[in-house]
Amino acid sequence: MSKKQQNRPAGGKKTRPAAKKGPVAAARSHGMSTNLRITIGLIVFAVLASVGIVAIANAGDEPVVSNELLVRPDSHKLTSATDGKATLVEFLDFECEACRALYPAMEKLRKEYDGRITFVVRYFPLPSHANGELAARVVESAAAQGKFEAMYQKLYETQGEWGEQGSPQEALFLDYARAMGLDMAAFQAKLADPATAERVAKDMADGRSLGVDRTPTVYFNGEHVKEPSYASLKSAVDAALAS
Repeated sequence: MSKKQQNRPAGGKKTRPAAKKGPVAAARSHGMSTNLRITIGLIVFAVLASVGIVAIANAGDEPVVSNELLVRPDSHKLTSATDGKATLVEFLDFECEACRALYPAMEKLRKEYDGRITFVVRYFPLPSHANGELAARVVESAAAQGKFEAMYQKLYETQGEWGEQGSPQEALFLDYARAMGLDMAAFQAKLADPATAERVAKDMADGRSLGVDRTPTVYFNGEHVKEPSYASLKSAVDAALAS
């Protein structure tokens, strides 16, 4: 699963065992002098201690889930329920392999519960993916011409063609848009419009405020689903609809 590096509360872990497993242990295995091993050990201990202090200071800073942050008025909805009993929100990155792996389950749930569940898509491209942010803008630009769902599906289904590439894949994305019959002048103008990048950035800002640090991150009725799968989500949806 794709993930940003971020400090997490230390949870009371002792730092002494961690130091033994790090550079100090490596130094021992290579027969370094006792004084050098002690020096390295002290440095490692100081670093780990400082990390622990930061973690303790941030221990109470975990963000609280807010419905306003989960679903904005302009958030894209693949399906909408009339009774509001079931709302599924996914923060995703179109270049994320784990998101692609979850995609079939999400599609199955959408079809199975069409009209009974609200499925909300939020952009959260990770900086480690060269084309993640561009892909989000491509989908947003297609949405301006009523093709959000079509491009959403296209990018997942073709991820093997453009994902994990070190160079921008804009030419390929333009081919996808052209094949969909989009107005290419309008599409390219929307793609280059700073407002489109801002729209993606707003989703990312909401995600960070919620504590999202990886994709896919899924919420069901405001609760974080730690291990999303077809079975776990179906169970949650069934329980909500039965209430």
